[in-house]
Amino acid sequence: MSLTILTSAYRLRSLCRLQRIQGHMMSSQVDPGVLLEKVGNAGVITMNRPKVLNALNLTMIRQIYPQLKKWEDDNETDIVIIRGAGGKAFCAGGDIRAVTEAGKVGDSLAEVFFREEYILNNAIGTCRKPYIALIDGITMGGGVGLSVHGRFRVATEKTMFAMPETAIGLFPDVGGGHFLPRLRGKLGLFLALTGFRLKGRDVQRAGVATHFVESKKIPELEKELVGLKSPSAEDVSRVLDSYQNQSGLDSEKPFVLDKHMSDIDRLFSSSSVEGVVHNLKADGSEFANKQAEILSRMSPTSLKITHKQLEAGATLSLQDVLVMEYRLSQACMRGCDFYEGVRAVLVDKDQSPKWNPPTLEEVSEQAVDQCFSSLGEKDLTF
Repeated sequence: MSLTILTSAYRLRSLCRLQRIQGHMMSSQVDPGVLLEKVGNAGVITMNRPKVLNALNLTMIRQIYPQLKKWEDDNETDIVIIRGAGGKAFCAGGDIRAVTEAGKVGDSLAEVFFREEYILNNAIGTCRKPYIALIDGITMGGGVGLSVHGRFRVATEKTMFAMPETAIGLFPDVGGGHFLPRLRGKLGLFLALTGFRLKGRDVQRAGVATHFVESKKIPELEKELVGLKSPSAEDVSRVLDSYQNQSGLDSEKPFVLDKHMSDIDRLFSSSSVEGVVHNLKADGSEFANKQAEILSRMSPTSLKITHKQLEAGATLSLQDVLVMEYRLSQACMRGCDFYEGVRAVLVDKDQSPKWNPPTLEEVSEQAVDQCFSSLGEKDLTF
């Protein structure tokens, strides 16, 4: 192949990459990624990218944040509702592929995306108006950040919750370091390290959702919520409780992890990831062996960062957790496992990432501590 053709192919690849990054930063006029409407006394946010499971990009963040702040200060707006279009997903996560492309070429999106996403997560966590997330469908990663810090989170039988970041060389961010360690026992650490998927009513039983309402009742629930006159949080709570009481689906089924909770608390109680793996292997039960096998596929660096993140986050405010997580996000952008994880899971889909370092033992405490170091004037501020 001639040098000219090679150069042209390289230029074309670079151009495509640039276009993907720019596409992430510019709004499509044809099909807005997010709809912001005032319905009655409610501000309604609709994630509107159903073809990509409502994946969150920078344009959407930049539309949602100022509108949320406006509604918070507006006397005519009593509540905020956030929902996903398309019937399959609330929001399946952040637009990770565009962030990866940006990180590879040193584009500022790799900083800006996380910074503005975390500022939005904090705004949701501190919102003075009742904030109701209707998580009817897939809710992962960035979608968790748009819902879990709000006052009310309504799951349905279609909800599928997960924080699968350790599989792509990242960590459960968007405030995961705040809400996960506050779940009962070691459940949060288990979910964070393994990426275990919770479905339907179990999302509420785990403490991730505040309510469970059958999917077919959601339109009726929305109608009632937007019709409330100057409701307090208690008024909203009463409406949600009444719909939950009418939703008997799967109520007789036990929590999927019920029979494993005491094992999770025992096996995941360790001051290190190596300790957790040792506990799992020593236990030898079918459940323990399966978790050990799952952890063996995850990024060793991500596992260690995540363990330390949740340990620290247990005693920090949401704001302080987000400052810590921004530092971690930038450490992941500087490292190599994130790019390799995205390649293996989302791009080539060979599911065979080559982690570096490849084992837990080779990830030094010093390397982990470095990820938590201050970024100086580049630290996240609110």
